[in-house]
Amino acid sequence: MSKKLLASAGLTGILLLTGSSQKLQALPEKAPEQRLPLGLITKEELEKLLKKLLTKSLPPATRVLTNTEEQALSDLIQSTLGLKAVAELDRNRLNHQIGLMGLEQYLKRFPGDNLSDRNFPQAGIAPGKGAWGYFAPSKNLLTASLAQKEKYYLAVQTLYLPDWKARVGELYKWYQYRKVLVINPDNGSAVVAVIADAGPAKWTGKQFGGSPQVMFDLGFYPRRTKGKVIVLFVDDPHDKIPLGPVTQPLNQPQAKLI
Repeated sequence: MSKKLLASAGLTGILLLTGSSQKLQALPEKAPEQRLPLGLITKEELEKLLKKLLTKSLPPATRVLTNTEEQALSDLIQSTLGLKAVAELDRNRLNHQIGLMGLEQYLKRFPGDNLSDRNFPQAGIAPGKGAWGYFAPSKNLLTASLAQKEKYYLAVQTLYLPDWKARVGELYKWYQYRKVLVINPDNGSAVVAVIADAGPAKWTGKQFGGSPQVMFDLGFYPRRTKGKVIVLFVDDPHDKIPLGPVTQPLNQPQAKLI
């Protein structure tokens, strides 16, 4: 090939590349809402989108939601986070779905447990066992799954449920390690956790308690020790949804994230 032909081919390639780049730059970037179904959304975009949608959907004052509002909230979460979260599951429901969550101490996972391997030792450790006892009978029998349950745990007011005394045996088993979704509506962050303790008392003015890790991942701790949250049951009969912060739509493959 002659030098003249090579030069011509090179110039054509440059023009093609330049034209292509200009076309790409001219294309408007798709909004997060449009990229969401493909999983092409960052953690920050997901939180911002969820916050915006919740602001439009939730009532201005904290109160018990109507059935219509509960369903709308579940649908919103399904479409953004990709998981099924409901106010009522197996005909069981908490007294509150929206309320104040306060910081809880770490729970003892096994006899003799301490704060040596905790991320936030300043939060302290409860002197006694949680409402469902130790997570494991000994340190050697503490599995990674059980350790995650203590790391991402909630305290809920089971004692104040209207049918608690009449169904205490049944409900005690049902609520143990029941998976829940917790959302901070003020910043859109969400965490999947389990119920592993009872409380707080009514006189505190709080409806839920969160482990140090839950409170941190929701954006409260260590700057604040309480904040407004949404708490719903996670309908996950096959236990496929992992505990911890929700950083992507859970119904989309992680490989597609940007």
